[in-house]
Order: sequence, then structure tokens, then C-alpha cells
Amino acid sequence: MNYRIKALFISFSFVATLSAQRVEWVSTTDNNRWQTSNKVKLEKALAGTQFDITITGEKAQVIDGFGGCFSELGWDALMELSETERNKVIYNLFNPQEANFNYNRMPMGASDFGMNFYSFNDVADDFAMDNFSIARDRHILLRFIKAAQKENPGMHIFASPWSPPAWMKTNNHYASTASTKGFNGLPAERNNTKDATGFRMLDGYLKAYALYFSKFIRAYEKEGVTISAVYPQNEPCSNQVFPSCKWRSEDLAFFISDYLGPKFEEDGIKTDIYFGTVNTSIADYVRTALNNEKAAKYIKGVGFQWSGKKAIPIISKEYPHLKYVQTESECGNGANIWSQAEYTWSLMHQYLTNGASVYAYWNLILDQTGVSPWGWRQNSLITIDKETKEVKYNPEYYIMKHISKYVLPGAYRLITNERTDHLAFQNPDGQIVVVIVNQEETDKEMNIGYKDKMISLKVEAKSFNTIKF
Repeated sequence: MNYRIKALFISFSFVATLSAQRVEWVSTTDNNRWQTSNKVKLEKALAGTQFDITITGEKAQVIDGFGGCFSELGWDALMELSETERNKVIYNLFNPQEANFNYNRMPMGASDFGMNFYSFNDVADDFAMDNFSIARDRHILLRFIKAAQKENPGMHIFASPWSPPAWMKTNNHYASTASTKGFNGLPAERNNTKDATGFRMLDGYLKAYALYFSKFIRAYEKEGVTISAVYPQNEPCSNQVFPSCKWRSEDLAFFISDYLGPKFEEDGIKTDIYFGTVNTSIADYVRTALNNEKAAKYIKGVGFQWSGKKAIPIISKEYPHLKYVQTESECGNGANIWSQAEYTWSLMHQYLTNGASVYAYWNLILDQTGVSPWGWRQNSLITIDKETKEVKYNPEYYIMKHISKYVLPGAYRLITNERTDHLAFQNPDGQIVVVIVNQEETDKEMNIGYKDKMISLKVEAKSFNTIKF
């Protein structure tokens, strides 16, 4: 008799499992972060149900990952913490059990959130790169990167210079535009001409710069860090008050086609070359390079940021064989408030629905001021107060984590109905991940349809949600 009861119990349990599969659900509001629930189920769809989200199962692009950018100011803030607290922050950013940042960016030399101007070779006219050195990085950026690698050993690192060594530029300065605010020091009469390339487009300089890239990749390899891809110039369409260098598209393509690509071939370097990071809405800027056959054979993909969000829908359709990356999230004003995380969601939706395989945030960590040496206050995922040692996880940390923790490398984005409040993915193991953002001031009842199944749930007002089944 006991055996019969046990068999009946197992039978009923099996039927229940078939009819209603439990769903993992995590939600975040500004007042309640990362709340888990087991109250929703995947059930057989009821006839006549109106679906708010319909997941077709049709696959779009492969997702390679998510991440942010290593910076000197980020590491400087981290070093204010005890080793235990510092390791906890690193864990929460990079470990697969937490935010799982596996596709991260680094600057080659100075950036706007570095401590000051520098390059790997500041010795003028050293075309042979005899004085090339990453000694400074060994004390700062490499320590940051290696700490992250301990939590996520398989992570990808992509790199781009904000500026070549100053002696390679036409104005002999890291900045391109003078400013009296912050650390700049460029005389106004040496501002880069509005539409001119700021690099010295002469054979000796171009050869030396290609060698500079090659030496950088080899030097980092010796440190145990593989550079997956390089982007020859950060924001090549702007003359900035911080380290920068404007390039005409045809000049950047020429550098790739006749110098950088051939140098990588000569030196046996397998690092991918991407065009960018493109910060203009003008699609012709990208077309000029991609339609250059000599350059195109070396270009694996294109990186977009800022105004590039308006160009990616056009370019990804015209050149579907290439990879596309969102290389830098827009930086905000240092307020680190909920509405800015909602805006970051809109950027993620824009890029991912238009073919991006990677979404990279900008400042992983900053101190309580959020200010660069050039006087620009910006957002960060995490804020560390140097005086009180408080660690604050800002709203943008959570919107990133709602995707990056659950959407694994090799996942496909899935086609859904055209709404801007959700994204859907299928992981390599077949599990479905749906991210839903409710920006309204009221709770919202939602029905999600997938094949012959459905999920019904109520998402809170002003909330981020991830469901996995």
C-alpha cells in the first residue's frame, strides 16, 4: 500500500512538473534591490490570451558578453578599501555568480579617466620604439585587470588609445582642444583644426604607430593578458580637451590597410582589428572605411558609442557579416540616479536590437566626487567614498547585472514583438532569459507567450526584472 501511495505521489508530481514549470524571477526597484521570487510559473497558454510580449524563438545575433572599462581612477578608488572589501567589489563585478562582466575594455595609455597624460613611449622620434614600456600599467591597470581575471579567467579584453604619443600628433599634445578647466595645458593656438586628422600622416610615424600596437599586445601577453581586439582610436570624430586624436575616415582606413593590418600579419598577431570607436551618427564615416577593400580585409567589426547609436541600425544592415560592439555607455553627470539607469536601458535596447554582440559600460568604479582630472563629473556603476570607505552600488550596476548575470556568452538574442520594455535571449543550454523594464509609475500586469506556453506576472512600478526558464 505504501508503495502504491508513493508511486501515485511521484506520478502526480511528474504531471504537475509538465503542466507548470517554475520560473526564476529577480526584480529591482530603487528601494528594493535584487529581490528574488518563485511565485511565477511557465504554464500551458490559455486560448484567447492577449500577450504583452511574444517570443517567437527566431534567433538574431549571437551575444558575446557585457562589461565595462578599466581605468586608473577606478583602481585608485578601489585602493582606498581594505583587501577584503576590495576583493568583494571585484567579485561583484566580474564573478559569474554576480555581474559576470566577461567582455571588458582598457585604454592604451592616457584616457579621460586616467590620472594624467602618458603613453607607452614619450620619447620623441623614437621610431624604433626602443623606449616602449608598460611599466606604469604594471602598477595600476594591470593590477586591476589581473584582479578581475581571478574572478573571470576567460574574460575578453579589448583596447583602444585615446591618443597616440603626443610627438606623433600634429599639435604635439595629448589634448586636441584647449581648456582652462582641469588638467589640460594646451595653448589655444595649437588646437587641432576642426576637420583635420590630428595624427602625422607620414610613413615613419605610421610605421612606428603600428609597431607601438604590436609591442603593446606582446607586452600584455607576457603579463598573462590576451588582448582580444584593438580599436585604433577612441572617438576619432572629436577634438576633445582630454587625450584624443581626430582622424578622417580615409586616414584611419589607410593606417589599418597599409600599416596596422600588415604589421599584425608580419608579427603573427591574432588580435582582431575593429573600426572605431565610432562616435558619429554619420554612416558614411563607417562606409568609407568598410568600402576600402584593402582595409576591409582586416576589419572584423565596428565599435560604436555616443552618437554612433544612430549609425549602427544602418551599418549593421548594410554589412551583416561583421561584428558590432557598443564600446562605451554614455556617462551621465555623476548623479547616479534611477532615471539615468532607465536611460542606460534605452541605450542597451537600441544597440542590442540593432545587432550589437557586446555592451560595455564606461566607468566601473569612481570615488565620491566622480570627477576626472579634466573636470568632468560622471556616473559609475559603483561609488567608493574615500573618506568613509562606504561602497555604493548605483542603479546602473543593477540594470547591467539584470542582463549580464543571466545572458551568457554564446546566447542568441530572440526576436520578439516590437516594444522597448523588454529583450529576450536563449542561452547555449537552451534556457530563455527575458529582461523587462517597467518605467511607468504604476504596477503592470503582463502576459508573456513562448511557443504554446505562457507566464503571467505583475511587475512593480519603476522596476527592472529578469525571468529565466
